[in-house]
Amino acid sequence: EDLFFKFNLMVMKINDFKNYLYELEHVAFMLPNNEKIPAHFHITEMGIIDKNYIDCGGTIRKEKTANFQIWHANDYEHRIDPKKIIDIIEVAQKAVQMENLDIEVEYQSDTIGKYELSFSDDCFQLVPTFTDCLAKDKCGIPSQTEINESNESCCSPTSGCC
Repeated sequence: EDLFFKFNLMVMKINDFKNYLYELEHVAFMLPNNEKIPAHFHITEMGIIDKNYIDCGGTIRKEKTANFQIWHANDYEHRIDPKKIIDIIEVAQKAVQMENLDIEVEYQSDTIGKYELSFSDDCFQLVPTFTDCLAKDKCGIPSQTEINESNESCCSPTSGCC
């Protein structure tokens, strides 16, 4: 199953996250493989990520997201409730002037994974993120429609991508 289509792809914002938390008694996070993050997780940091960069087509881009990191250790009795997470968010909103930004979640896997957030069945879903070329038209990368129409591999010697 394609992970891209498995999740509700609406990006969650800070206020949406808080609204869900107000309705919950317990907080649970689910990884894309349907494995739950251990209930003794911590939120180790919360803040704003400002990303200013140039894409491969020469377009200067700016992104601003709210970011928090989920971590767990061997303190199995630790439990963070929804009210505590709301308190953490509100402190961050005042301390770093965090607006109602899109949320990005970091969680340790083989390396630090970066996820978007969705909500389903009283559980927050960590939605995988993917790399992509932001300037396909300038790089000569065919669109999915062009690939389907030509039935030709995008890595054929004449595609321009190799």
